[in-house]
Amino acid sequence: MDIDIGIAKKDRKAIADGLAKLMADTYTLYFKTHNYHWNVTGPMFQTLHLMFETQYNELWMAVDLIAERIRTLGEPAPGTYKQISKLASIKEEEGIPKAQEMIRNLVKGHEQAAKTARAVLPLADKATDEPTTDLLTQRLVIHEKTAWMLRSLLEGK
Repeated sequence: MDIDIGIAKKDRKAIADGLAKLMADTYTLYFKTHNYHWNVTGPMFQTLHLMFETQYNELWMAVDLIAERIRTLGEPAPGTYKQISKLASIKEEEGIPKAQEMIRNLVKGHEQAAKTARAVLPLADKATDEPTTDLLTQRLVIHEKTAWMLRSLLEGK
């Protein structure tokens, strides 16, 4: 059955493609954060272990929200590691970094996810796709706030 929600098919496709990139960045950031949760060591272990757990749980929920919006727009959500790694602008690093480097990597990851979300906003605005605009705004708030909180841990370092 055709989708008739007041957004042209070509606009829905363009928005969904942008959301797929955001989903890929979010998924990659989720994996990175979960990996750091498991492998962090050092004097900040307890603080970072708990902080990373809160962050990866939020990212996991976000992946689902983004995927569901893509599906609502009538496009398939990326569902394989191959698709995710091809679409993601956030890349994994080799090995297990030290705690301070984990924090720096996550700051960069959240900042990149914010840029990816921000790039989709004009498409959603142009199509008057308020649900996507709302989702993107929520993602921006979370990524920017998380980057700030992580960056604060690096003050003086």
